[in-house]
Order: sequence, then C-alpha cells, then structure tokens
Amino acid sequence: MAKDTVRYPDEVVEEIDSLVEDGMFESKSEFYRFSAEYVLTLINGDHDVKTFNFDEIKSELDITEADHAKALGTDGGTFFLDAVITVRKHGLRGDFEAAERFIDTHYDATDQECIILEELLGTYRSQPA
Repeated sequence: MAKDTVRYPDEVVEEIDSLVEDGMFESKSEFYRFSAEYVLTLINGDHDVKTFNFDEIKSELDITEADHAKALGTDGGTFFLDAVITVRKHGLRGDFEAAERFIDTHYDATDQECIILEELLGTYRSQPA
C-alpha cells in the first residue's frame, strides 16, 4: 500500500478528529481511505474499490443511491456539466462576455475545468455568425 502525505486546513482536520472521537470512523486513516474511494466512485462508476469494509462503512453511514444522485446533481451531472451548458448557451447566442464573466467568476484561470471551458468558448467564437 502506498503512503501519501496530504495537508488539510486545521478546521477540516478538527472535523475529522471529531468524527473519529464520536466513533463514526475507526481512525483518521479509515476516514481518508473511505473518503477518497467514495469520491472516486462518484466520479467513475466503474471504479474498483480497494478499501477494506467500504460497503460496510457506506452502509453504516446510510449513504444511499439517492445520496449519490444528490451529490452529482439532479441530472446526474456535476457543477462542471452545468458550467459547460451555461458556456454553450452563451456561446451559441454570441454572448461571449457573459460566458467569460461566468468562467472568471467560478474558476481560477489555472484550473483544468477553466481551460476546457475557455476552449469550448473559443469554438463558438471561431464559428461564422
């Protein structure tokens, strides 16, 4: 098993500590392993979970398929999917400034999603009116 060091804000660590103290998780390591695997299952439905007792922990936390859907959004998507729809809508209408404002308001210029959205917007700019 690989070991990786990750830094978290103090407030996040305090919340995790309280979950461990309350007995919701056996240890911080268990919390981190479960959390990482859970997010991977949200992102990739084909993700092969390796964490010991993953399903048992998920069951104890009472995480249902409805919770999965809620985490992903009612359409099964993510905020990024909503952002793509918004940028596409503005791009189709030729309202490039509104699309740029949306991207700049919601993303850091170096985020991968920002770069993808800007590329998408560029495709609409290059189309004939």
